[in-house]
Amino acid sequence: MTEGMYHYIQKAWKQPNYSDLRKRMVEWRRGNAVVKVDKPLRLDRARNLGYKAKPGFTVVRVKLMRGGRERTRPRSGRKGKNLTIRKNLMMNYREVAEQRANSKYPNLEVLNSYWIGKDGVYTFYEVIMIDPTHPQIINDANLNWIVRNKGRVYRGKTSAGIKARGLRYKGKRKTKFF
Repeated sequence: MTEGMYHYIQKAWKQPNYSDLRKRMVEWRRGNAVVKVDKPLRLDRARNLGYKAKPGFTVVRVKLMRGGRERTRPRSGRKGKNLTIRKNLMMNYREVAEQRANSKYPNLEVLNSYWIGKDGVYTFYEVIMIDPTHPQIINDANLNWIVRNKGRVYRGKTSAGIKARGLRYKGKRKTKFF
């Protein structure tokens, strides 16, 4: 049986060519933290998560620092237990990337995101965003639910947010998060 194009893209990402990816990450490191890109790097993953190559869709690459999430130490006016600067953040990196992308583009809504690479300092994600005011999105019966869901990334309604909140069950429990 013959396989489609997306199968081979997915297979290539399971064992990527690290020399090409490393060259790309060197350029990404020098760039800004949140950058709008023309088309997704992992087309198979983006299509699987709901991306369509039509007006109203935007893909954003987000660069995050790796390592512990160390807070700045408060200078005064705290109890001793509140002076801790290393605390575990309940969100995962992917959810942080989605929130930063939504902060940069507040007129868009986050649909989903996926990992594209990491090096010694940074982790990179691509975030799929939708313009809820675009006529093609409003008229699309499969996508117009996002018009009624403002700020879903801040409420933990994206896939990364659902996972971070511990709501990804492996049983019969079905919950609608839109």
